[in-house]
Amino acid sequence: MQNEIPLIDCPIDYIYGEASGKVLNEYGRFPCKIQCGVYAFMIKGTARATVNITQLDFRENDLIYLAPNSFFLVHEFSEDAQLLYIVFSSAFLEKNTYSIRRPRLVMSEACKIVNATAEQATIIRKFYDMIDAAVNCTPSMLNSERMVHVHNLIYMIFQDYFVSNSDDTSKPMDRKTEIYHEYSELVMKHYHEWHHVADYAEVLRITVPHLCSTIKLASNRTAGDLIVEAILTDAKAQLKLSVAPIKEIANSLGFENVAFFNRFFKTHVGITPKNYRNN
Repeated sequence: MQNEIPLIDCPIDYIYGEASGKVLNEYGRFPCKIQCGVYAFMIKGTARATVNITQLDFRENDLIYLAPNSFFLVHEFSEDAQLLYIVFSSAFLEKNTYSIRRPRLVMSEACKIVNATAEQATIIRKFYDMIDAAVNCTPSMLNSERMVHVHNLIYMIFQDYFVSNSDDTSKPMDRKTEIYHEYSELVMKHYHEWHHVADYAEVLRITVPHLCSTIKLASNRTAGDLIVEAILTDAKAQLKLSVAPIKEIANSLGFENVAFFNRFFKTHVGITPKNYRNN
């Protein structure tokens, strides 16, 4: 089912299967915005990717949750990488998961990762195998209606693993890290309208120098770099995945003047938006 991994959204209610590093590296060509919900498990190998504006490393036995409406860019999957995945379409999630009591502090981030123990990894593999067997038996034991319950179970399993295994749930977050997370969330919410660090400092009620130094200490990147990265990620995704005019894309990202957008893009990418789209 490797050729069925959705680029933006799941074409049907759900898709599950196993993907190789070779297939997953196809996502490294440009960012895409994932509208579906993705639950994945690294069987082996390593990977590096950016989700929204956060660079992440994945390793064997990692449980990975990608929330809908996240930007995703693969930098590299190792050649031996193998990934189990279950993907639920945005339409399926919107229609069927309204009743889940979601613990916002656990599953609300764009991406959650936790490394499973050997025992947990074995159970997860058996769980994926069980779903495959239930779908493919005659007659099939699973359909879209029953997959609602499967999704809720998967959600709760991932949630419990994140709570029990993740270090950041067992100790308080220092103020520097809190500011970084608050700033990152604000950037992803407002990058299309707020292009200056001062806009975010005002909302966070801290000075621009304090915000800049805190973000640098927490992420080794500048506050301005995170804004630029968010804008460029969205711009690249729109240029490659839509036929919208460049002027329209520029307007959607807060650039009233398309010439200014062209200069901004070329300064940071090295080529014009038109050339990027055509390459």
